[in-house]
Amino acid sequence: MKSVIDRYNKSKIEQQQLLNPASEVKFWQREAAVLRQELHALQENHRQIMGEQLNGLSVNELNNLENQLEISLRGIRTKKEQMMNHEIQELSQKRNLIHQENLELSRKVQRIHQENVELYKKAYTSSTNGFIQRELAVADDESNTQIRLQLSQPDHSDYETPPRASQ
Repeated sequence: MKSVIDRYNKSKIEQQQLLNPASEVKFWQREAAVLRQELHALQENHRQIMGEQLNGLSVNELNNLENQLEISLRGIRTKKEQMMNHEIQELSQKRNLIHQENLELSRKVQRIHQENVELYKKAYTSSTNGFIQRELAVADDESNTQIRLQLSQPDHSDYETPPRASQ
């Protein structure tokens, strides 16, 4: 509570000083000095964290610095682990989607292959039957008493063989 009152009084005094141009210059000079000190402390802290200028530190201060670095490293490793786990989950989901697409495409290829085989069989059967029927009709015209059957393989050059799907 006391610190809040002190800050209030300080800011009240600073507000009054800002109304006076001479005191405003002093205020900004103090602010600049405070900021320079903070900058110097931050630069020194940064150098120490980077392992530079450690000569003036005591063993206790070095232990504190080491503990601070270890805590920071744990935080970094935790964040890194979370990010890697998230990436693994995303990649696993992508793998599952690709696997499903692959299964669907395999089914489509299998279905098309089966349809092509059935169409080829129908075409082959109908062309063979047509050939046999033509031979029967010719033989029937030549002689009413004798029916002659002649079976032979059809000429496959007239038919296009459907390409086979690889699995």
